[in-house]
Amino acid sequence: MLGLAADGVSQRAAERLASGPAWTGTGSAGELVWGSCAGSGAKPYQVAADLSGPSGPGYKCSCPSRKFPCKHALGLLLSWAAGRVPEQAGTDSAPAFAREWMKGRTARATAAAKPKAPRDPVAAARRAQQRADRVSAGLAELETWLRDQVRAGLSGAAGQGGYRHAESIAARMVDAQAPGVAGTLRRLSPIPVSGDGWPGRLLAEYAQLHLLIRAYGALDALPAPLAATVRSRVGFTTGREEVLAGPGVTDHWLVLGRRDLLDAAVPARRIWLRGRDSGRFAVLLLFAPGGTFATGEGTSAGFAAGGGFGGHPDAGLVPGTQLHADLHFYPGQPAMRAVIGARHGEPGPAPQPDETDDVTGLLDRWSAALGQDPWLAEWPAVVAGVPVPDEPRWRFVDGSGRAVPLLGAEPAWPLLAVSGGYPVALAGEWSPAGLTPLTVWHGDRAVQL
Repeated sequence: MLGLAADGVSQRAAERLASGPAWTGTGSAGELVWGSCAGSGAKPYQVAADLSGPSGPGYKCSCPSRKFPCKHALGLLLSWAAGRVPEQAGTDSAPAFAREWMKGRTARATAAAKPKAPRDPVAAARRAQQRADRVSAGLAELETWLRDQVRAGLSGAAGQGGYRHAESIAARMVDAQAPGVAGTLRRLSPIPVSGDGWPGRLLAEYAQLHLLIRAYGALDALPAPLAATVRSRVGFTTGREEVLAGPGVTDHWLVLGRRDLLDAAVPARRIWLRGRDSGRFAVLLLFAPGGTFATGEGTSAGFAAGGGFGGHPDAGLVPGTQLHADLHFYPGQPAMRAVIGARHGEPGPAPQPDETDDVTGLLDRWSAALGQDPWLAEWPAVVAGVPVPDEPRWRFVDGSGRAVPLLGAEPAWPLLAVSGGYPVALAGEWSPAGLTPLTVWHGDRAVQL
């Protein structure tokens, strides 16, 4: 149960809740567990969990936490595992909120399992050409917009709504069926109000977009892997079935870390893997069923109501374990995103990574990856070193004394506690801003940060 937690903070909070007096009205019937948990408000939080439903484990909680599962759902499951939740005769005894959630969850899984009608290849080709025309027209408008921004001066961006200066052109990219470009524009919109040095950062983002526009215009002349990368950055997708039809890479895949991205309109989870024998990195990108918050946008209540990541069979992979399986990689370079095909066993415990980089090795890998995909935003990192407090942010220092900045204040203290001033193996996400720590190893025990 603790392995389902988003981080160590959630684990510790759930353990306290599970053994405390906050719970009332708990019960379980078959796969459904429910209860009410007293919180800071006048009304207790309504919590439910489906342990092994038709689309995998799922959770619901009315609290405002953005972590998934939240500490209340974890606490309920821990209490159930300890035998403190009474068994009921059937789900009819469950409260209305739990029954309704379970009913909707089952209905979504049933709808997803229905066979799809065969595609008409002629109609599919016509739709593909229509979309390509829309994308080309939209990117032509974006190129004109970028030139206007530079010609008028970047200072104008700060006066165009600040956080939303690129919102109108982003909406146009949605209409042009280029969602990848729209997401990039929305991500760069707050840059004019991000502090000193923002013009340089904004201009760099504009340059990346201009490069993508030029690359898309020359798509037919590009090598196939690079063309696939460009199409992916624009927003074209490859179906899961098509990926699984390609060759797989069989290995024992070590789960390095996972990160939930709940701030976007489509909640996502990234799970980073590394092959024990091949040394190859891979990332599983999972999306919440339904694609958006179901109710209460931006809250774990709305997220859980839509099923959360529990609707995906790979969502429960825990850092510090390994899975013997076939991974099938999406087209593109470097080929990183993958889906799991055939499994040759259940996930089991794994030792800490036997191969780590120093800072130089990490940056060498990053620069090589950028040479293949200039629009890359994050990269897996497995480095050895020591966390060091510093201002304005912490640093991670390797044995040679080279350091990289650590992002996020919350994981720094648990990381230091595990390290105790001695070198540790750390897995995380590297980006131009620094290293986001996800997992640290204490001996062979993986500690989520």
